[in-house]
Amino acid sequence: MAKNKHITEPDVFGFQVRIVRRGKESSRYFSHKLWGNKGKSLKAAITWRDQMLTVLKGSKTRFLKPPKNKTTTGVTGVSRTIKYDHRKDKSYLCYTVFWVSNCKSRNKTFQVGNVDKVTADDELHAFRTAKLFRSCYEFSIDNDLEFYDSKFAGWKKTRLYEDENLNAVAV
Repeated sequence: MAKNKHITEPDVFGFQVRIVRRGKESSRYFSHKLWGNKGKSLKAAITWRDQMLTVLKGSKTRFLKPPKNKTTTGVTGVSRTIKYDHRKDKSYLCYTVFWVSNCKSRNKTFQVGNVDKVTADDELHAFRTAKLFRSCYEFSIDNDLEFYDSKFAGWKKTRLYEDENLNAVAV
């Protein structure tokens, strides 16, 4: 983490710490005069910021509740559903991951395939990929990092959960 991330000096009299999670702001102003000098107020601001990031990291605010009509898998933010396509008169098995980007609810669907033709291996692959997607998202949120879902673009051909580098990020 950058040394003074979330800390600004809005005026010559002190430092401001601002942390925003899911649209809720936690902030505090550290006056140079109140803390004795500029160095002490910066140190206090850094300490408070680090404590708040620890508190916010442990909060459950990162989780979105999936819609009530979805079947959950036991993994927060991951649902298993069967979608029916009226045009083709076929049903498809899907795993959907719910997440937040720029304060907006998003979802990523991992479509396994036609319910009549899907294998247990295909379903397990989609579920493990969906679980890894959610895990990477949670890791990004917990560590104040930007989350990029683009690395999951070719998920059907690649077993991303077997990638040691990606799993190191997800764990």
